[in-house]
Amino acid sequence: MTVDVLLTHSYFLRFDPKQQAAHMPYPPLGTLYAASLLRNSGIPVQLCDTMLADSEQIVRKAIEESRPKLLVIYDDDFNYLNKMCLTRMREAAFVISGIAKEFGIPVIVHGSDAADHAEQYLLHGADVVVVGEGEKTLHDVSFAFLNDQRESLRSIPGVTFMQDGIVCATGKRAVQQMLDTLPFPAWDLVDWTSYRNVWMKHHGYFSVNMVTTRGCPYHCNWCAKPIYGQVYNSRSPENVAREMLLLKQTVRPDHIWFADDIFGLKPGWVKHFAGIVNEQNGMIPFKIQSRADLLVRPDEVASLAQAGCSEVWIGAESGSQKILDAMDKGITVAQISDARKLLKQHKIDAAFFLQFGYRGETLDDITATISMLKKLQPENIGISVSYPLPGTKFYDSVVSEMGEKKNWTDSDDLSLMYRGTYSPQFYKQLHRFVHKTFRLKQGLTFLKEILTFQRVPIFRDVRRIVLITYYFPMLLLERCALLVYQNNRSHSERSSGAGKSKSDVGDKK
Repeated sequence: MTVDVLLTHSYFLRFDPKQQAAHMPYPPLGTLYAASLLRNSGIPVQLCDTMLADSEQIVRKAIEESRPKLLVIYDDDFNYLNKMCLTRMREAAFVISGIAKEFGIPVIVHGSDAADHAEQYLLHGADVVVVGEGEKTLHDVSFAFLNDQRESLRSIPGVTFMQDGIVCATGKRAVQQMLDTLPFPAWDLVDWTSYRNVWMKHHGYFSVNMVTTRGCPYHCNWCAKPIYGQVYNSRSPENVAREMLLLKQTVRPDHIWFADDIFGLKPGWVKHFAGIVNEQNGMIPFKIQSRADLLVRPDEVASLAQAGCSEVWIGAESGSQKILDAMDKGITVAQISDARKLLKQHKIDAAFFLQFGYRGETLDDITATISMLKKLQPENIGISVSYPLPGTKFYDSVVSEMGEKKNWTDSDDLSLMYRGTYSPQFYKQLHRFVHKTFRLKQGLTFLKEILTFQRVPIFRDVRRIVLITYYFPMLLLERCALLVYQNNRSHSERSSGAGKSKSDVGDKK
């Protein structure tokens, strides 16, 4: 079988041990949108999905089978792991480009990392880097290559290419505002059996990803936005419900992960959506990402519950208002607390993204975050350290302190790549300490609720209760190790005449 365009992407679950251990794979949604638009314009396409592959050689096999005229490495803009610009996946993209070059096939690349490091990709085999929102630009570039009109690249907005050894970049392409006009992703290209098998084996249910929006209008100063910039456009509730119903009838997922940066920002959107999915019998339990200030709007959480929402991830980041303000986060600690209470009231799980190591964070700020966790007891947490990415105010403030390493290798790297208040070892130890503190507190809470008949135990609850016997001794060891790193800093401060913090990590209850 011969096709014009073979689409692939550079994210391999196998190359990211933390994510591979989580066993929660999702198809490359952005790649599927690109495939759908190309196909609807009459360009034959095929997909080589690397998500569950063992190595880059899967692309070689796909090229040999489909004999494409173009290879497109189109990373999924909706996968937050791609937004992290991991160097292991960059290396995979370079290998894939090299394989295509062995066959004499032109290579087009698109993604957050490629947008930041276009010249590197061009030097490693890419002919064109598609920058910004990619579908329409990819269509125009593909048309130019397939019709031997490469000279027209200069007239296509949103591309970067090399000419006579010089990197050339055209102007920005305006983002699409009418998202309902886009075709649904090319779901038929996905090997659903492989994805379903992983989910069912490790979790007992099957989850699929969707998006309802593109972009984010907020100004968190550590958040990079190389694809959409400072914009936010939304599909209509009717359009989203139609796709949801289609997936329910064809793919039959048990759960939906809405991968939007911000779900349901527009006032009334969620309430309208809830009405439609109930009317069409299209409801599927789902999880989202949102903000504390949006969740405290009147009837917002109630509408989410009516629509079938089972879990909300909140960018809580810190329990210190000083740090939230320094981040330009635009929320308050009180809103985080209120949002958590509303979610619990409506039986929706709350999960917090937390971030340590931001510039100016002290021991008291860290302790405030731990205290917030103990008080609010979300159902889940995700912990990171501040990660400077190009194009952000935060990056500009620390770039002079960064060494040769400017990206994480994989999602569990968590290297502090600038001069933090404490050493990188301290923050890695803090990550382990906070996780164990959280799980111990959660296990004790579950045990109390079960013993007082406030909770019907499920397997996950029982497992976490059993792990109490592990977390108690381990937490003592983790705390001792953390104090060693903390005291090393304190000794350094004393020798330099600097003041010392008022308390040790974890002291405040």
